[in-house]
Amino acid sequence: MYARIIIDRFHIVQLVGRAPGNARISLMKKMNDCHCREYKILKVHWRLFHKDSADLEAARSVYLRGVNEYMTQQNALDLIVKNHPQFEKVCDAYQDVFNALKKKNRERLIDALENYRRSGQNMDTAISTLNKNMTAVLNSVEYDFSNGPVEGINRRIKSLKCSCFGFRNLDNFRKRIALIRI
Repeated sequence: MYARIIIDRFHIVQLVGRAPGNARISLMKKMNDCHCREYKILKVHWRLFHKDSADLEAARSVYLRGVNEYMTQQNALDLIVKNHPQFEKVCDAYQDVFNALKKKNRERLIDALENYRRSGQNMDTAISTLNKNMTAVLNSVEYDFSNGPVEGINRRIKSLKCSCFGFRNLDNFRKRIALIRI
């Protein structure tokens, strides 16, 4: 048995998730009218673009603040993507990678990465990075390992250092860390 390199699923989603945000901001900068419906949806309801497509409300209308009207979440998303096909490609690629990781579907992830067509957006860089590290990305789907617990321990240690304003004695600091982990 040998060690396998695994990229944490959180970091993959974080890498791919930056692309819709950057594409959204660049799209907003290109718009001349900051009072139009599209601009306000992009500005205020940015979480819709990161939400799982299966969880979007398609039937129930909700009041969208900023837009000041009742609309389904799906209609708000469709209003943006129908007028901006480049942004739609970025959102679709994000959803494909996100859903493949969520369902731990290896074939779907390979399909999403290999069939991506370059669009001149930040998603190109993210997908090419994942393609370069394909074996580590596929290992993240295959295995259940995560560095989340280690990240949590590191966060607790950093908050301990911050709240105690340092320790004079390093042994006392180590004892306090040992008490936290229990």
